[in-house]
Amino acid sequence: MSLLRTKTIEQSIADTDEPEYQLKKRLTALDLTVFGIGVIIGAGIFTLTGRAAKAYAGPGIALSFVFAAICCALAALCYAEFSSTVPVSGSAYTFSYFSLGEIFAWIIGWDLLLELMLGASVVSQGWSTYAKLFLDEIGLGWPDSIGPDAHVNVLAMLLVIVLTILATVGIKESLRVNLVLVAVKLFVVLFVIIAGLFYIKSSNLTPFIPPAVPAPNHDATITTPLIQWIFGAPSTFGVMGLVSGASLVFFAFIGFDVVATTAEEAKNPQRDLPRGILGSLAICTVLYVLVCIVITGMVKYTDISGEAALAEAFRSVGKPGFATLISAGAVAGLTTVVLTLMIGAARVVFAMSRDHLVPARLGKTHPKFGTPYRLTIGIGVTVAIVAGVTPIGKLEEMVNIGTLAAFTLVSIAVPLLRRSRPDIERSFKVPGNPVVPIIAAAICIYLMLNLSLETWIRFLVWMVLGFAVYALYGYRKSRVGETERTGESTRA
Repeated sequence: MSLLRTKTIEQSIADTDEPEYQLKKRLTALDLTVFGIGVIIGAGIFTLTGRAAKAYAGPGIALSFVFAAICCALAALCYAEFSSTVPVSGSAYTFSYFSLGEIFAWIIGWDLLLELMLGASVVSQGWSTYAKLFLDEIGLGWPDSIGPDAHVNVLAMLLVIVLTILATVGIKESLRVNLVLVAVKLFVVLFVIIAGLFYIKSSNLTPFIPPAVPAPNHDATITTPLIQWIFGAPSTFGVMGLVSGASLVFFAFIGFDVVATTAEEAKNPQRDLPRGILGSLAICTVLYVLVCIVITGMVKYTDISGEAALAEAFRSVGKPGFATLISAGAVAGLTTVVLTLMIGAARVVFAMSRDHLVPARLGKTHPKFGTPYRLTIGIGVTVAIVAGVTPIGKLEEMVNIGTLAAFTLVSIAVPLLRRSRPDIERSFKVPGNPVVPIIAAAICIYLMLNLSLETWIRFLVWMVLGFAVYALYGYRKSRVGETERTGESTRA
């Protein structure tokens, strides 16, 4: 039996009709766009902007966002083609199963689990920082002993527990809450852009791209970008700083691929999924760039807060009331990100359980709520623990490398499936095939090389663990493998 055994597209679609694994089709184009905006606008603006500007790119962090957005846009085209052609839960995992083979599907599924679960943990930590700031501003406060900088971040854990309950109750109910919180978040982001324009100082934006300097602690090679570690002379700022910044803020765009995980729950996936994926990405990119220019114009990049950049920027110009409003918006905004990432993680593992690569009983849907409740609860508990005990700032790059690896394989899969299954009707096609998908894959690989050696080591450890799980369980229990074995015994 081959590691490259594939699941047919027809079988993938047929599986969606199984009563025990059937999701309710409730989502419209508006739902999907809001879903995408809800998860994309979050940590990138509220937490990562300041950290990336201060450490890597200065005011040029706006260009880092543009570069990351271009990479995402190319990958988004590939996701749009796949998700609209085969509207099945699992996103890149499902796409890879019928285009590249089971082993690649497992790799991507394992990557997505890393991306979405760690992403939810990272953002819940950022949420706790803004939540404590907001509670302090309104006079309620939160004990430092169980806050963001404590050994156990109880505030982040409480958020995850509440959202786990909400995600278990139902996808549509979750999106109603999401819609309200996204509206609050967009209001705050637009407020930051408009109000911040009055406090921009041209001197803070000069030089727009600071000259390259040797990286601090450059002897600690494990923390330098892999490509610089290979070729030597690690540095920050300058052109390489922009690329390193793009590799970090790439985390800000991971949400659009989560839209694809809900494909099976869309009412009209062929039309609405491309709109939801590309529309949410375009809106968020414009807002990101404008916020970057405002924040680095208000505060010199060397003085930007690495944890609560937006709120601290307004406090630094004597507007603490604005800071309170921004903190409230960040609390609402980051809540939607955590919720959406957790839903996405549950849908990916749901697809893997339906294929028996993980225990099938985990993926059974609740008879009343129509959600994979066991998976949702299990993922919620895991995210809560990781968010509660992991130091802030240690997980972002791990999320990015998992995401970029998935994007790379999805991009490669588009021209391969075009060649192997030209007969499939595609309601949306990536323009410029195969050139555009190949460029998308190349950019993703280059961004991966600009992540730190430390991140690569952790990623390799995660992948080794994944291969062990697949060898001990997934390969032997695979539904496709069982069909293959049954067919062989019948022929014998």
